[in-house]
Amino acid sequence: MTAKYKTPGVYIEEVNAFHNSILPVPTAIPAFIGYTPQASYEGKSYFNIPTKISSFAEFKFIFCYPDAPASAIPKQQYSPEYYLVKQKQKPIKGSCITIAGDFYAIVPDPNTIYYMYNSIRLFYENGGEDAYIVSVGTYGCPSKTPMHPGDQIVNSNVQLNDLQNGIALLKKEQEPTMYICPEATLLSVVNNATLMQSMLFQNLEMQTAISIFDVIGGRDPDPILYLDDIETFRNNTGARGLSFGCAYYPFIGTTMMQQTDIDFNSLFGGDLEQLEALLSLAENANQNITKIFKMIRGLEDTNLTIEALNRALLTASPLYSLIIKETLIVANMLPPSGAMAGVITTTDNQEGVWKAPANTSIVGAVSLPIKLSSIDQAGLNVDAVSGKSINAIRFFSGNSVLVWGARTLDGNSTDWRYIPVRRMLIFLEQSCKLATKAFVFEPNDSNTWLVVKKMISNFLTSIWRQGGFQGVTQEDAFFVRCGLNETMTNQDILNDNMIVSVGVSIVRPVEFIVFSFVIQMKKSN
Repeated sequence: MTAKYKTPGVYIEEVNAFHNSILPVPTAIPAFIGYTPQASYEGKSYFNIPTKISSFAEFKFIFCYPDAPASAIPKQQYSPEYYLVKQKQKPIKGSCITIAGDFYAIVPDPNTIYYMYNSIRLFYENGGEDAYIVSVGTYGCPSKTPMHPGDQIVNSNVQLNDLQNGIALLKKEQEPTMYICPEATLLSVVNNATLMQSMLFQNLEMQTAISIFDVIGGRDPDPILYLDDIETFRNNTGARGLSFGCAYYPFIGTTMMQQTDIDFNSLFGGDLEQLEALLSLAENANQNITKIFKMIRGLEDTNLTIEALNRALLTASPLYSLIIKETLIVANMLPPSGAMAGVITTTDNQEGVWKAPANTSIVGAVSLPIKLSSIDQAGLNVDAVSGKSINAIRFFSGNSVLVWGARTLDGNSTDWRYIPVRRMLIFLEQSCKLATKAFVFEPNDSNTWLVVKKMISNFLTSIWRQGGFQGVTQEDAFFVRCGLNETMTNQDILNDNMIVSVGVSIVRPVEFIVFSFVIQMKKSN
């Protein structure tokens, strides 16, 4: 040591007080893949570029229309269009209203329906933080034709190739831990199956994220035949990577869209004549309504904005007010995947990745299209044939809408049945993998093995103390092994392989609570 000191004096040497440590990787960073109003900021295009955001405001800056000047007409970020279609009898499925004794189904122009914008709003409403956005395109042209009442929505502007390409872009991103395609249910059943299998295969390949799926048919389930949609979903998820996927059913009725988001331009493709004719059936010779429509068409001078004219029409016409109210209910029926990403983020932040994201409410959810009972859920939670579990979202009196399931699609697996187990292993594996990269090219000897074992043990101890593992003692909770004749042979060392074996006792959720009651005979005095 003295050889390097050549000049008399005082020298300071800094010695590391702490060993190398493992930095826990983030556990709740979703990647949303879908269509946005636009994708540019300060002249740069963000289409098909995975972009990390930290707030809904940041999402609006990059992926939404800029705020219009105060004097201009504001541009809606999302403008679905709906039609009222006369029916011979009351439809079994879907929303309808009665006008002059006739039934009218409220159905959308399918090419105007998108879920990405409101799903991201739901994510942040439920505690979302960092997220990746992959915008695969903007909204397409309306078809100006209503879909058939009772059919599933298939938006021809939503393309399988767009979404698959967006998912493939995430192969270069290690940080996202959840994949979400809110508009996947707007594909045909066949294309939806291809997309889900692609997502699961990529999850299996990368080992860094899970996929959260929605079920086609969950928006407007048949009260009797809804199990057909469940069977179709199970048949379409394939057989690979099932422990990396989970699904939630049904859709949720939300409050994301308000009265200002739907107006007369949202009905009949903006055809005012059809709307005015329909209102006149129940409110004939209403001069106020006639005058308002003249102002809307520009036949009478007015300084009122579209928003003000819409409010005036809502006040003048009880029927129009009812139509808007019922249309909003239809428009607010959204897939739950975006909300679940927020629920998972909140659960991770408050409890830990080992806590099941269940028995909790969804902020913004106020109704369900179908109310599942315990008997109904039994067929979703456990399926002896396919083994694929689907998590139910249920309504409970006094508690409103609750997430009532925490299973992966690999529902019959003893090891990978639960979402927190799969996500916990991803968290542990990725944290240890990133930390041990520092030891690549280090000597493959006992000194290195000891440091690696100590580093991983310290990390696992911190998780155990937070309640992430079962076991009263550390020895019960986990083990770390690394060494010659312990995890490696001489041949392994000659092949330049250092093998570390880690065992953990994962906390599993209490899914079933069973009480045993015994009738006790009366004891003698």
